[in-house]
Amino acid sequence: QLQASGGGLVQAGGSLRLSCAAPEDSVRSYDLGWFRQAPGKEREFVAAITWSGGPTYYSESVKGRFTGSRDYFKNMMFLQLNNLKPEDTAVYYCAVKVTGGGHSEERSYGYWGQGTLVTVSS
Repeated sequence: QLQASGGGLVQAGGSLRLSCAAPEDSVRSYDLGWFRQAPGKEREFVAAITWSGGPTYYSESVKGRFTGSRDYFKNMMFLQLNNLKPEDTAVYYCAVKVTGGGHSEERSYGYWGQGTLVTVSS
């Protein structure tokens, strides 16, 4: 399973950098994704990073504020969160894209790990 970390409490307009560690070398050749779940809401897509240096996909709500990246040597993925808003408050999860479905579809992913909580105060 993947392990997300780096969450915390930040004021609106602030920044955080989330990390996702993949314990298995086999995930190097898979696309990875970030999702989040706000209190009382369903889990939603945030970003997806392809393994081959291809495009990175973002949800419209975070495009221009969040930036995804990968470190293939360390087998890790990152999500830089800038200009945070209170509505970004959620538990953030990372996962491996294991099917050929869309990058924004939760059902395309597996190996979900425990998330990391991001709280943005107004």
